[in-house]
Amino acid sequence: MIDKLSMFMVLAREKHFGRAAEVLGITQPTLSSAIRALEEQLGVQLVRRGSRFQGLTPEGERVLGWARRIVGDARALQAEMQASRKGVTGLLRLGVIPTAMPRIAELTGPFLRRHPEARVSILSRSSDEIREQIEALELDAGVTYLDSEPLGRVQSLPLYRETYCLISRDVSQGPVDWAEAAERPLCLLTPDMQNRRIVTRHLVEAGSDALPRVESTSMLAILSHVATGDWAAILPRSLARGLPLPEGVGARDLVGEGHMVGLVTARREPHPPLVEALLRSADLIEKSNQ
Repeated sequence: MIDKLSMFMVLAREKHFGRAAEVLGITQPTLSSAIRALEEQLGVQLVRRGSRFQGLTPEGERVLGWARRIVGDARALQAEMQASRKGVTGLLRLGVIPTAMPRIAELTGPFLRRHPEARVSILSRSSDEIREQIEALELDAGVTYLDSEPLGRVQSLPLYRETYCLISRDVSQGPVDWAEAAERPLCLLTPDMQNRRIVTRHLVEAGSDALPRVESTSMLAILSHVATGDWAAILPRSLARGLPLPEGVGARDLVGEGHMVGLVTARREPHPPLVEALLRSADLIEKSNQ
């Protein structure tokens, strides 16, 4: 049944029999037969069918939740037995919000040094994607904001507090408050990114309409506009320090406590060995930052 539940999860994600079969490396008739066999075994219809995939039935949605738990536990068991023989090995899939990328090696570096047989795939994801893909077993863990929006069905461990800078050609020195920053013609990240939603909240609290002149998903595009001298940007301090700023562009700290960034994982005990090892590395980081 576990194999059929895994196939069902891929179908629910791809929402198309042909694409799901291609991902699984099987033929479409084989996938269709497996889903029908699962329906017969459970005694309910899981998928609405017509000339093509039309979504899951209410029973299918409930089974999807069970499938994720069952398949997740089965994979964790297999990984734990392998770790008992070989130690921590395999590929850890880690989703990371773009603004945390400059600091991610603080987490993955110690983890990889402690576990030389492990590998890490670092994937740039939004905070929403991280939560959704952990739940769907497409990510093992994520690094995202902890205190700004609901985390859903994940558990968290703080890593560091993200604070912000005003990036511009302004030659002034010292900290700047959000009200002053709000008076600048701003170039910001797009609204689908949680960092932008955080920045917007601060700007509105400072009395601004928080409508930037330029929006972009690209940090390079933002900095290229700032370099002209016509715009300013608001970026996390770690990102501003990690990026090569254009000549003549400087960063001034914005006044405020910032927002917590941390590691999130599925609520599962025990965790798979790779995740458990990553949590131990993250715990050391949290203690060092206290």
